[in-house]
Amino acid sequence: MVGAPELTGASYEALIAAWHAAAALSGLALREIPCGGGEPLFIAERTGTESGRCVALSAGVHGDEPAAPWALLSLVRDGLLDGGFDYRIWCCTNPSGYRMGTRENGAGLDVNRSFSRDGRSAVTPEARAVERENRGRRFELSLDLHEDHEAGGFYCYEPVVDGCAPLGRRVVQSLDDAGFPVEDLHDAFDLGYPAEAGHLRLLQRGRVLPDVQAEVRHFDGLPYSMYLLWTGVAHRTMTLETPRSRSWQERVAMHRVAVVTALDALREDRAA
Repeated sequence: MVGAPELTGASYEALIAAWHAAAALSGLALREIPCGGGEPLFIAERTGTESGRCVALSAGVHGDEPAAPWALLSLVRDGLLDGGFDYRIWCCTNPSGYRMGTRENGAGLDVNRSFSRDGRSAVTPEARAVERENRGRRFELSLDLHEDHEAGGFYCYEPVVDGCAPLGRRVVQSLDDAGFPVEDLHDAFDLGYPAEAGHLRLLQRGRVLPDVQAEVRHFDGLPYSMYLLWTGVAHRTMTLETPRSRSWQERVAMHRVAVVTALDALREDRAA
C-alpha cells in the first residue's frame, strides 16, 4: 500500500479541497458542521449498506499530527474502506490547531481532553459539535488516527469491552508483516498518564489496553474514544498512533494498514 504524496506543509484549505474531490468521486456526502465559537468541521458519510453497521473514523484532533488526516483521506480516495459498512468520517476535528501546527486548538485547549461524560457538555466548541452530531447514533467501531512525537514505532489503544479487546492483536501483526516498526511499550514510556495512574491500563507490545471505568473516574475531561464508550455511542474504539519520527510516507502507510486490518477483523469477528 502506498501513501499520500509528501504533504507535510499542505494547508487546511488544501486538505478540505481534497476531501471535496475525494467525496465526489467515492459517493460520500460531505457536510459542513457548525462549530459555535470555532471553525466549522466537516463530516463525510456513507449510508445505505445492507448491513446497516456503521463505523466512525476521525483524525486531526491534535494539529501537530498532520499525517493522520491525510492518511484518512487516502483511505477514501483509494477505495480502501470495506464496502460492507456505513461510515461517518470526521475529516479534521481541530482545524485551528492544524493551521497552527499545535496540539491545542486556537484557544490553547486540548480538544482530546475536553469531551464530557454526558455527551452534552464538552468544554471546547469542537468537542461540543462532535457530541451534538453523535446524539442518537450508534457505531460498531470508532477508529481515531493520531501520531506520537516520542514513539519509534506504531502502537494502538484498545479499551477492553465485554472482557476482550479483539482487534488490536491483528492490527499489530499486520504492521509486523508489512515490515513497519512496532513500539515495545513499557512503564517508562510516556503515554500521558500521571505517574500514579499506571493501574488505568495494561501494556503489551504495540497495544495499550485501558480500563474504561477506571480511566473515566480518574480524568476530568475525556478523550474522544472514552467519551464514545462511556456514553454508548460506540461499542468498541481504537486509537491508532504512528511514530512522528518516521517519514511521511511511512506514517500514512502505517495508518492505512492499521485501518484496513481493523475493518477486516471487525467483519470477520462478526461473521464468526
